[in-house]
Amino acid sequence: MNLAEDLRVGTEALGLVLQQSQYDQLLEYLYLLEKWNDSYNLTAIRELPRMLCYHLLDSLSIQPAIAGCRKVLDVGSGAGLPGIPLSIAMPDTNWVLIDSTAKKTRFIRQAIAHCGIRNAQVVQARVQDYHAPDSFDFIVSRAYASLPEFCDSVAHLLTANTRLLTMKTGLKPQEQLQLDAARFSFEEKMLSVPGIDEKRSLVTVTPL
Repeated sequence: MNLAEDLRVGTEALGLVLQQSQYDQLLEYLYLLEKWNDSYNLTAIRELPRMLCYHLLDSLSIQPAIAGCRKVLDVGSGAGLPGIPLSIAMPDTNWVLIDSTAKKTRFIRQAIAHCGIRNAQVVQARVQDYHAPDSFDFIVSRAYASLPEFCDSVAHLLTANTRLLTMKTGLKPQEQLQLDAARFSFEEKMLSVPGIDEKRSLVTVTPL
């Protein structure tokens, strides 16, 4: 098992070329997640090779969709996904990672400090209660809620230029029907993530 090589091959397959220091940070985060997972149950996936694919590469797969942006909010970040891997890969973008669970935000803070990440901060709160001092270019989520619930929960944070991105295992017809078509339009794009055979997609929502 050569995680460093698998990570490099995987990121290159996604079209990403990172610095050695970024590869090192990503692996440091992965090892820390494995260590904390024994006590905190942060993720159901516990084998490092699968964690690399299902957490690191899966998170990084949406980087092309948000490349060059200024500020991103990661809602329901959990163990820091996708915010931690993306903040490492995008050092010029500011990240806010929000989750309501204390043990999860505690881990995220430790991961940010341990990996030397300078462009990310953590908020422990329900996103419905969170009021940002500045606007976001993107608000992202991964395994957080249904599409309508996600859109409703962050509606108070939207500007005309904000885009919502949510990672799915395929958008359910019911979610499409429940989304308020008078307020939002959406587009689904399939993702190809190295090491993951299951269906993966990225749904982009635009406020109308």
